[in-house]
Amino acid sequence: MNEHRIHQLFEISVLLKGAHALIECVGGIVLALVSTESILRLANRITQPELLNDPHDFVATHLLTWAQDFSVGTKNFYAYYLLSHGLVKVLLVIGLLRGKMWAYPASLIALGLFIAYQLYRFTDTHGIGLIVLTVFDLIVMVLIWKEYRIVRHHLPAGQARG
Repeated sequence: MNEHRIHQLFEISVLLKGAHALIECVGGIVLALVSTESILRLANRITQPELLNDPHDFVATHLLTWAQDFSVGTKNFYAYYLLSHGLVKVLLVIGLLRGKMWAYPASLIALGLFIAYQLYRFTDTHGIGLIVLTVFDLIVMVLIWKEYRIVRHHLPAGQARG
């Protein structure tokens, strides 16, 4: 694959990561501002019609149970996690898109840590979304690494290590 194509794929994947990071930030802020009671009311409103038709509906019963068990501590954890995770990724995406050399290794380390955590969470939740996110993160890591090597190769000799 030529350098131009790698760069295009790199930019697309980093932009997608940036969009995902912004969604995480917004989700964290919304979650921090919304009460657990509001979440339960929303879950009741969403699931009530389905449960009237089928009291054993798998998705509706699980969503309602999840909302009923959603504590303030859990809500605060997810709000903090989403916001902090999103902000770290936004900063890294900005650094990568601006071609900042520090952003390449920092992104590889951060994504590696996120992947380790996602795999740890998968052992507990078995959520397929975590596997999809992990595969995407691995692809992004490969593209970041390839782009980093290309950028370093094109830098003047004295700047390649700085």
